[in-house]
Amino acid sequence: MNRNVIIFDTTLRDGEQAPGCSMNLQEKLEVAKRLEKLGVDVMEAGFPASSPGDLESVRAIAGLVRGCVVAGLARSLEKDIDAAREALTDAVSPRVHIFLATSPVHMKYKLKMTPGQVLEQAASSVRYAKKFCDDVEFSAEDAFRSDPDFVCKVFGAALKAGARTVNFPDTVGYAIPAEFGARIKYVKEHTPRMEKARLSVHCHNDLGLAVANSIAALENGADQVECTINGIGERAGNASLEELVMAIRVRRDYFSADTRIDSTQIYAASRLVSQATGVKLQPNKAIVGDNAFAHEAGIHQHGVMVKRETYEIMSPESIGIPQNRIVLGKHSGRHAFEVRLEEMGLSADDETLELVFAQFKDLADKKKTVSDRDIEALVMGAAAAAPETWKLDHWAVNTGSALGASGAIRLRHRDGEFKKLVSMGDGPVDAIFRAINKIVGREPELELYEIGAITGGSSSQGETMVKISWEGGHWNGRGVSTDVLESSIKAYLSAINSMEWELASRKDAARKGNTARPPAGRIRR
Repeated sequence: MNRNVIIFDTTLRDGEQAPGCSMNLQEKLEVAKRLEKLGVDVMEAGFPASSPGDLESVRAIAGLVRGCVVAGLARSLEKDIDAAREALTDAVSPRVHIFLATSPVHMKYKLKMTPGQVLEQAASSVRYAKKFCDDVEFSAEDAFRSDPDFVCKVFGAALKAGARTVNFPDTVGYAIPAEFGARIKYVKEHTPRMEKARLSVHCHNDLGLAVANSIAALENGADQVECTINGIGERAGNASLEELVMAIRVRRDYFSADTRIDSTQIYAASRLVSQATGVKLQPNKAIVGDNAFAHEAGIHQHGVMVKRETYEIMSPESIGIPQNRIVLGKHSGRHAFEVRLEEMGLSADDETLELVFAQFKDLADKKKTVSDRDIEALVMGAAAAAPETWKLDHWAVNTGSALGASGAIRLRHRDGEFKKLVSMGDGPVDAIFRAINKIVGREPELELYEIGAITGGSSSQGETMVKISWEGGHWNGRGVSTDVLESSIKAYLSAINSMEWELASRKDAARKGNTARPPAGRIRR
């Protein structure tokens, strides 16, 4: 009988805190819904004590998600655990995830604590969390560079205090698979009460070995693997969920194990996270990269056409990449469009569906046929967009090699007022962005501006990604259009709207003061 490997997804916590991967609340909620549909066992929604915004996003996710455990991260401090408790109030299946470093370098220079103090704090923090939440996980930060016997002792104390899961992280990605597997086996065999608990691993990819180390851990008794969509995370990232899941599934004969992940949702989840964070995948990314199922060499093409298994160990359909059966164009109806969304593993509420179908018809008037990637871009862009404080009405640019560039734009504010402005710039994009800044009344810094094509051909939609910053905050924006200037404007306005919405939400929350909710779910007060 195959054993079940528990998938602990930390895309919304470890992944989202990585440089350049921040998401607004709406984007986090869309990712959370997608992770739930994917079938993750545990979803780490954030680090509530790190900021009021993170606490509120964890609270919103905990109130939304019903199909898996929702976890909140906390240092081994009562104030952090209190924040996690508050954020997880509405969760059906909450988990408090406590961490405390155990390596000599961390204890001496970061914590300034003795091993005895670390041991006591680990136990006391778990005992405190157990007053409010039955499901507590304890992580020994930098466990791989820690003394193995000390980690066993700390884990034993955490389990005695009531932890259900103990996590052994390779926090800095230093381990080699053979030695990491051996270490997991040692901890499994030498930790008191381990037979009644779960052993988890959390591997980073600094040496490109996060997935390999996680697999070595599974071979040596680990029960849970912590990972992220697309492998995003601090520095070089975390173990990639899609690579781990498909390695286990494709080689089920070797592992005698499986997960409850619906692998046909992998591609959609990967694309959504890429869109939400603004971080594109390299073409040769395993499982979900554009080249993962592409064959250019003639001998490979011939082999695949004769028998797919000659050069493919899994099918595109197994991860949710559909094979075109319906050609969509300007004459296609709503039913065909909805069928295509279902085949692609995409969903939208009625309001979003109306918007996306209208955008699809508009795009179909400009293009002969609309590709799956076009549809995916429309759905994900509409689903993750922040409420529109400013909406594009029309724009125009004037530019040339002997001239400067001028941009004119008219925006409609959500209160119905139109504002129009003309500005000069170094180029047409700069001119338009300057005009938008003057209308909005802020001048955020443009940290990233990137244009790509969604599909090939001269009629392809341009896809623009931008990142802006303002007074310590960072926001992503994305725009799609057959006109690259228009896609740039849409992307910039998307980021501006995210910024305006978040700033307004903060102001509103500050005006209302503390709005703590009554207890619910399984969090006890």
